[in-house]
Amino acid sequence: MKKYLNLIGMTVLAMAMLSCKDGRSGGQATQAEFVSANVAGAAEAQSQATVGQAQRAKTIVMYEMPAPLKDRPEQILRRKGYTTSYNSKTKNPNWVAWHLTKDHTYGSQQRGREVFTEDESVKAPRATDNDYFNSRYDRGHMCPAGDNKWDQQAMTESFFFTNICPQNHGLNKYEWNDLEIQCRDWAREYGAVDIVCGPLYSGADSRYIVGRSNQGTPKTIGRNKVWVPDAFFKVILCRKGRPKAIGFVYRNEGVKQSRREAVRSVDEIERLTGIDFFPALDDATEQRVEATASLSDW
Repeated sequence: MKKYLNLIGMTVLAMAMLSCKDGRSGGQATQAEFVSANVAGAAEAQSQATVGQAQRAKTIVMYEMPAPLKDRPEQILRRKGYTTSYNSKTKNPNWVAWHLTKDHTYGSQQRGREVFTEDESVKAPRATDNDYFNSRYDRGHMCPAGDNKWDQQAMTESFFFTNICPQNHGLNKYEWNDLEIQCRDWAREYGAVDIVCGPLYSGADSRYIVGRSNQGTPKTIGRNKVWVPDAFFKVILCRKGRPKAIGFVYRNEGVKQSRREAVRSVDEIERLTGIDFFPALDDATEQRVEATASLSDW
């Protein structure tokens, strides 16, 4: 920017000096050439500054982002508070990822004013509110509304059906909600955490296995045949100090499920989902934090 301002200053000075000469056409041509050359130089300097800013922006790493999926439909949708990988076959997200900071755990935006919304950024058929009517399943947030109170747009977008899965009411109200609260507590304690969560299936058309053989047809709800998950996973990464990670798997049932028994290593959840989590970490750190998991470490 300093170089750019200096070039502009040289241009103005040159114009002032040339204005003192006679009005011959040769002098006018020289002035035009001089001004043109310096303006071009200033533009080039500004362009280089813009490129530099863009390059610096690329260095911002989204550690929460999983690796791209090649074995199933995936449409990446970036929202203000999260990113979702949408699956047009299941009508659910493959995963939803977000960077939860301490500041984002606070805010005045309330979910009471929001309504679940059909996401028109994905092609029909897609999940709608009617699919959930009389289904006996909750509209279960993946990135929770409670993590988006910091901003009105973020709160509204958390109610898009591309961030929602059919979820048992008991799980949604108790264990899953308790884990969401725990993640906010960790974000406040450590300053920030990276989170990825999503559904698990065991249907014949799915590659995911949750504790039993891959048999049968996936259960669906509604006219648009939204797949009902058999379970849900969540993985959390803390990068403060010595990085650590932990994962959880909860069955999509209303029975009481112990958090300690739900703990899984990230490696285990990668095997269940076929998703590569936290690939932005250096290899040594990724291998270490994903190999084991313990609640006592948190």
